Amino acid sequence: QVQLVESGGGLVQAGGSLTLSCAASGNFRMINDMGWYRQVPGKQRELVASITSGGRPNTADSVKGRFTISRDNAKNTVYLRMNSLKPEDTAVYYCNAEGVVRNYVRYTYWGQGTQVTVSS
Repeated sequence: QVQLVESGGGLVQAGGSLTLSCAASGNFRMINDMGWYRQVPGKQRELVASITSGGRPNTADSVKGRFTISRDNAKNTVYLRMNSLKPEDTAVYYCNAEGVVRNYVRYTYWGQGTQVTVSS
């Protein structure tokens, strides 16, 4: 089916920047919407940003103006550019995608998560 592998997380000082990447691989016809979620211990996972296959982005109010989502369909990869990072952005970030498999069935897939830690 579809495997999602995230990369780019790490430790950064407040005000710094990071770029997350998520590449889709496996047996599929195409990838539809993709997105980034984040979760901290004891809290509900929340949507950070999403983007359609046509490149239409949507970002949560908490990161609007600081984070930018983009994708490269030729590489089946989605990116999240995070600028002006704040300590409250600290979380595990998860990639999400809807994949269309060989028999045309749609499924939602999740990456393994990548840790982003912003120090004050």
